[in-house]
Amino acid sequence: MTDNAHDEEYALEGHTGPIRTPMQLLVTVIFSFVVPVFVIIALVAFVTSESRPSASTQADDHVLGGVSTQDLDRGVAARIAKVGSVEIRDANRPLKSGEDVFKAQCTTCHSIGAAGAPKFGDAAAWGPRIAKGLDALVQSALHGKGAMPAQGGGDFDDVEVARGAAYMANAAGAKFPEPQRPAAAAQAAASTAAPATTTAAAATAAVAPAAAVTPTAAPAANAGEALFKQTCVTCHGTGLAGAPKFGDKAAWAPRIKQGIDALVQNAIKGKNAMPPRGGSTASDADMRAAVTYMVNAAK
Repeated sequence: MTDNAHDEEYALEGHTGPIRTPMQLLVTVIFSFVVPVFVIIALVAFVTSESRPSASTQADDHVLGGVSTQDLDRGVAARIAKVGSVEIRDANRPLKSGEDVFKAQCTTCHSIGAAGAPKFGDAAAWGPRIAKGLDALVQSALHGKGAMPAQGGGDFDDVEVARGAAYMANAAGAKFPEPQRPAAAAQAAASTAAPATTTAAAATAAVAPAAAVTPTAAPAANAGEALFKQTCVTCHGTGLAGAPKFGDKAAWAPRIKQGIDALVQNAIKGKNAMPPRGGSTASDADMRAAVTYMVNAAK
């Protein structure tokens, strides 16, 4: 009996198998299914590794945010680009006209009145701006104002920008002269182009006795007339914004009765649509000279 029980126990152990507990079953499942999955993934990665970019390329792609060759080229160009640049312009090149500047840059907004820009030829819109004087218009164009960027977003010479501003203002009724390069530059160019004194002439001058020369002072420019033509003519030349027109005796008569001092103070401090000093930076003496010039023309 005992021998039979022993044989039965031995037979049961032989048919049960190695998995006897739940933990053994879990381990078996992991090794049977999970491990083969990782092996397959590793094989796929190995097979496709030849088409992947190198480690240095991946690093560059990570920095640039892309993996294309164009992105890599841009990244290299960005790293080796110059820190700054210097642009040399020919100071003696011919200046572009105001019309050229307008057509190249200003027309984008001023032709249609975009973003609040005064429309080209609109006298009503340009009137208050013209009253401030050309200097104020040029400064706004150079430094930007409102939605308009500096230099109107262009890349012109300052004098060319001033020409563009004058061209638009004149199309709306102003009478601004076309801005030119500073006189100092013109004088320097003239002195450079002047012929040198010949050696013979120099020798003659050294031998000849110096003649007594009485210096004659050049007549001083009429400051009043100059300021009028530069600033006051904008309104007083056409009677813009209610300004008494130059030479109009009827319009100037009641103002002349107030006295020259009162008129000068109005010009300096501003009155109605006229800004202080007509929008210029003229001195009190120049303002008095300009007022006197206009008063005399209306007497």
